Amino acid sequence: MSDNIIKVSGLKKHYFDGKIKALDGVDLEVKKGEVIVIIGPSGCGKSTFLRSLNLLEIPTEGEIFLEGVNIADPKNDINLHRQKMGMVFQQFNLFPHMTVLKNMCIAPMKLKKMSKADAEAQAMELLKVVGLEDRANAYPAQLSGGQKQRIAIVRALCMKPDVMLFDEPTSALDPEMVGEVLDVMKKLAEEGMTMLVVTHEMGFAKEVADRVIFMEGGVIMEEGTPEQIFGDPKNDRTKEFLSKVL
Repeated sequence: MSDNIIKVSGLKKHYFDGKIKALDGVDLEVKKGEVIVIIGPSGCGKSTFLRSLNLLEIPTEGEIFLEGVNIADPKNDINLHRQKMGMVFQQFNLFPHMTVLKNMCIAPMKLKKMSKADAEAQAMELLKVVGLEDRANAYPAQLSGGQKQRIAIVRALCMKPDVMLFDEPTSALDPEMVGEVLDVMKKLAEEGMTMLVVTHEMGFAKEVADRVIFMEGGVIMEEGTPEQIFGDPKNDRTKEFLSKVL
């Protein structure tokens, strides 16, 4: 039995009859509990790759195995498997007309048939973890950006996912709010959550990643430990990119 929780092979996503190749043959294996940070210039395919993993983008070609099941096969119920992957976006996507507590309880109650009492108890526990239990009855408009993003993370955790996907979760935040979101993500990593993170926060990548992946032109150009990628990159394109961002 493989200890890979995700295995991606030959993943392609083309637009306009192949004129735009957002992904052009990505292969990746992710072990349970591994934290993978994906870096690269804008438009290199990072976000498309992440969105393809839970089929928010339908791949043109390739296979995506989640816990041994090829979820890219239309015969498999994607909604069932999507519950195993929490996703956090740049924008917080909270329902503005619902309180924080209701935002967190709606999916477990609807999809996992959890009782209201159990869903609320779980939500309050998670709010405590991110220091926001006192905001349970607030509405999203009453929260700061950093608070909204922390709520978005724990809302995804309410579904007890096996994998968390983060698509530039701090890029819409004011600089002083970035740290509070990264702290929650670090805590998740320490607890053994399998995470794939697209980010421009190189300090986070150095500190938390097990592996760093550099993408360019829809393919993985280079991958390695943070020490290898930041300390001794082999690919000229990786070197050029890092010289501009570090």
